[in-house]
Amino acid sequence: MPATGFYNVPEPQNEQILSYAPGTRERDELKQLIWDFRKNKTEIPMFIGGREVRTGKLIEINPPHDHQHILGYYHQGAEKEVGLAIDAAIKARELWSSMSWEERASIFLKAADLLSGPYRLKINAATMLGQSKNIFQAEIDAACELIDFLRYNVKFMTDLYKYQPYSPPGVWNRLELRPLEGFIFAVTPFNFTSIAGNLPTSPAIMGNVVVWKPSATQVYSAKVIMDVLREAGLPDGVINMVFVPGPVAGKTVLSHPDFSGLHYTGSTQVFQNLWKTIGQNIHQYHSYPRIVGETGGKDFVIVHESADPQQVVTAISRGAFEYQGQKCSAVSRAYIPDTLWPEIKNMLLEDIASFKMGGPEDFTNFINAVIDDHAFKRINGVIRRIKREKVAKIIAGGRSYKGTGYFIEPTVVVSSDPFYFAMQEEFFGPLLTLYIYPADKYTEALEICDKTSMYALTGSVFARKREIIELTTRKLVNAAGNFYINDKPTGAVVGQQPFGGSRGSGTNDKAGSALNLIRWVSPRSIKETFVPPINYRYPFMVER
Repeated sequence: MPATGFYNVPEPQNEQILSYAPGTRERDELKQLIWDFRKNKTEIPMFIGGREVRTGKLIEINPPHDHQHILGYYHQGAEKEVGLAIDAAIKARELWSSMSWEERASIFLKAADLLSGPYRLKINAATMLGQSKNIFQAEIDAACELIDFLRYNVKFMTDLYKYQPYSPPGVWNRLELRPLEGFIFAVTPFNFTSIAGNLPTSPAIMGNVVVWKPSATQVYSAKVIMDVLREAGLPDGVINMVFVPGPVAGKTVLSHPDFSGLHYTGSTQVFQNLWKTIGQNIHQYHSYPRIVGETGGKDFVIVHESADPQQVVTAISRGAFEYQGQKCSAVSRAYIPDTLWPEIKNMLLEDIASFKMGGPEDFTNFINAVIDDHAFKRINGVIRRIKREKVAKIIAGGRSYKGTGYFIEPTVVVSSDPFYFAMQEEFFGPLLTLYIYPADKYTEALEICDKTSMYALTGSVFARKREIIELTTRKLVNAAGNFYINDKPTGAVVGQQPFGGSRGSGTNDKAGSALNLIRWVSPRSIKETFVPPINYRYPFMVER
């Protein structure tokens, strides 16, 4: 039924973070649910066209911190299932794209309330077990941020629809925001359940249909997202979830003529290869695909000698080592003035010595496991290289344990070379590299920071002097898409700090803002003339 009014959606507010402190109801209920999940193995199918699809090729789901335990299994698909997902999406497109916007809004607003209520502990428990996140990291990600994405994106959608062009007398100008022709391919990472939920739903909110490939190491919580969307009333085929290896999905999706957009978060190399393939196939598509990607960072903290050392240490301890540094925004390089270094070093080493490491089932653990054996080997390889080379020295951590889980100690490296590879490359783990610069060479340190890495995602400055803050903000204008003053460069909040970076960090289309949603529509301008002219002649054509 067509709309019969202009509707105001509920004004979004950021979801309140629960404390899970001892004695709280949510803590007791979550602990019980975690053990229930551990006891009961689950079998997760793909979801294509509203149907559960089982292939019989079962892949184990293991907690990274307890890799011998089996949480369940998922059914791995192949090219056939990707093709079925594309067909289901295209079949669903006509109904979904023509559905009135307020009906689409209702679905995602309901999904947000389901996550805030009956599914909150489920998605947190699944994230904690499947991705080895402590409860605070799971709460701010899997619950709160995903809820915020859903509610704020509905509001951003209505704001975009409300924008209309000027109409002079005798003419009515209208702007229509149409969904893209074809389907969107959403490729999501393991590290944020909220990103896994946002990348397929943000195009869908704008009327698009989606083929969604979650990370193999995030399937356990991806199933909860799909359950929520189905209960919220999402029509069959609008979002189709497939579990296939990346190259298999890419081959089928990127050669399809109805491919119309890529929404991606992951490694820079994979994103560049996807972009290259899209370019090579460009003549096959019905329209030019939209390409939106966030691809990581080598995020920095630069400290001026006027900074408060305790504030710096807290920002580094949290920014570098929360969720084992497996955040695209995690601090992985820092520039410290030599005048503050002795004090900062002592406090930082004291912090790290107090970190407790283990599984997230024990709420007292601050550090958990890295995601899988591949990450464990990769990060350990970097640490072994650093130990062999004289240009850098490990002053904390550097050890790892694989017996029960993929545990790597928070590791701090001091390099005498500001362009050392550990200052440039992203490792996606609990590894921080520091460069100690002469305090009277701050401007030079800014230039080094700007030139060191290919990435430009997040960064922060610590200083008390306002002229230094202004100088740093100006000099590093292109070094970070999210820049923080006297704060750690992690923890962007939907509706407050739209997230994304440029250079090697992606297309900077700002998840958590209308800037992202505008990428998933194709505007159409409509001009209606009420009384059209009936003579082709203009006044200038009259002789006298």
